[in-house]
Amino acid sequence: MGQSFWFKTKDYTDLYIKRWSTENAKPKAIIQISHGMSEHIERYDSFATFLTNKGFTVYGNDHRGHGQTGLKQGLLGYFDQNNGFFKVVNDLHQINVHIKEEHPHVPIFLFGHSMGSFIARSFIQKYSHSIDGVILSGTGYYPDSITIPGKLLSMLLPSKKPSKIMNRLAFGNYNKRVTGHKTAYDWISSDELEVEKYLKDPLSGFIPTARFFYDLMSGLNQMQKQNHSIRKDLPMLFISGSDDPVGNYEKGVWKSVQLYKDVGIKSIDTHLFKGARHEVLNDSVKEEAHSVIYNWINQQLSNINHS
Repeated sequence: MGQSFWFKTKDYTDLYIKRWSTENAKPKAIIQISHGMSEHIERYDSFATFLTNKGFTVYGNDHRGHGQTGLKQGLLGYFDQNNGFFKVVNDLHQINVHIKEEHPHVPIFLFGHSMGSFIARSFIQKYSHSIDGVILSGTGYYPDSITIPGKLLSMLLPSKKPSKIMNRLAFGNYNKRVTGHKTAYDWISSDELEVEKYLKDPLSGFIPTARFFYDLMSGLNQMQKQNHSIRKDLPMLFISGSDDPVGNYEKGVWKSVQLYKDVGIKSIDTHLFKGARHEVLNDSVKEEAHSVIYNWINQQLSNINHS
């Protein structure tokens, strides 16, 4: 089940953190999780348990405006009044520093899913030397033709109110390739039980505020343009479902991979799961996804030990 605790950031925000500890005296590595939009860290319990059974310790927080952190703030789907996206990136960094203090000289891998992958991609632009590798799940590519109009429109809307307009523009057509879909969220997984769990979860599937979408578009815009600062030997793993609309059905994943190749990053692995949708950790390929991630981390640890 893991243990939870509260962590106060430098700007006095209380973040809810979950830690799943391995029974090993010293973990083989730490996995730091950055969760997605309109969800929370408790949804990663199965994945974290798999990792602890393999000798890893896992940390993950509820981002601002999400889960227990959002409840304590008093508003789900809202990062902050100013620079919200980048404050969330900095939160990850502060937690990363805390992890290093708790576990000196233990390798750390950052895992980001969906929005959490965008936060992770922004994180590595500043802090790539503080991790030993990054795993990006359900990520995608967003051109200026989407992010700039998105920012402008969200500026015109009430900042702290859930924005059905922005939510519809962002996700309205995500079910278009799901034949006979039963819910608005069938695009997240081909496993009906997982979709049902998501729908019944009071801390998942909420509609974020207009300010959240402004922050997200700001983050997406910068995330794709400042990759020259990432260390060139950072190991990267992209995992995605072939039927994931966030990755534009593979195209956005390959476009993202190319961004990193273009700046000279050498060690990039990509694994696409045929027939899986947005959440490979909650799809029919779940066990295969676990194995791919586990084997990749082990390979990176082997490389570290031989360097």
